[in-house]
Amino acid sequence: MSDARQRIQEIIQQNRVVLFMKGTKTFPQCGFSQRAVQILKEAGADFVDVNVLKDPDIRQGIKEFSNWPTIPQVYIDGKFVGGSDILLEMQSSGELGQLLAPKN
Repeated sequence: MSDARQRIQEIIQQNRVVLFMKGTKTFPQCGFSQRAVQILKEAGADFVDVNVLKDPDIRQGIKEFSNWPTIPQVYIDGKFVGGSDILLEMQSSGELGQLLAPKN
């Protein structure tokens, strides 16, 4: 397993909700990342942000890890959920709230 892949796996395993994005949740650096942050915040999600612009290995590695070509990427409970468009659809349908609800 490559170093980047291992680091990605550890981040996803150690955090319930992870957003791999361009920039940070306090300073998104692309519109899609900003939309993903906004959706997660509106849903009340406590999430970790990973700025792919700071680490080219993670930026490329996350695309290979998920087999998804674009960023941002959201993981919830260790599973790849999608990007900002999928989050928006899930928010509209109520599915995102159900997925983020505390586990009993």
